Amino acid sequence: MYDAIVIPGGGLLPDGTLPPWAVARFERALAVWSGPLAGGEVFLPLSAGTTHRPLALGPQGQPRFEAHAGASWLLARGVPESLILPEPVSYDTIGNALFARLLHTGPRRLRRLHVITSAFHLPRCQAIFDWVFSLPSSEYELTYEATEDVGLSKDVLAARQEKEAAGVQGVAVLRSQITTLEELHRWLYTHHDAYRASRPAWHQKAADPWLDSY
Repeated sequence: MYDAIVIPGGGLLPDGTLPPWAVARFERALAVWSGPLAGGEVFLPLSAGTTHRPLALGPQGQPRFEAHAGASWLLARGVPESLILPEPVSYDTIGNALFARLLHTGPRRLRRLHVITSAFHLPRCQAIFDWVFSLPSSEYELTYEATEDVGLSKDVLAARQEKEAAGVQGVAVLRSQITTLEELHRWLYTHHDAYRASRPAWHQKAADPWLDSY
């Protein structure tokens, strides 16, 4: 049994609902959940959005965060609100891991974490979560599970897999340079375009074939 089931962000459709590959993550999360009567693991749906697309908007024009879309999906399937801990702060996988730790796993002493994400995302996701949750701690036990890459064309999936492979190499470099939470926090807010004070505008390049995987 886990303390928490962690579902990294997978993007939103223009109408603010989860795309098929993200739905697959939540379906698997619900399948492995032991249920409320057994003490029930909490769910951590992660992410505000992505820098690759503008934030989705709700019916009154309010921001629609990925974490809350995931929370709504879980609520609609009978998961008690008390067992859903959204993280609507992060804009990438590094932020997913860091803010999950700072906002939820630390304060709630959630130590056994099961991370569920798409197969195309798993290698980089695992590299990042292993790194972030080891800074400088050995108290966490992380396990991982991949779901099918549904809803993506072959070309989009191939482009995203190539992008993810390059990202794994980048994570290895960062892990060799950043060895404490303080260093990671400082780097995030001084070097990462999604979080630093002078953050560029949301950037969207129609020519990027992997864009439709967000």
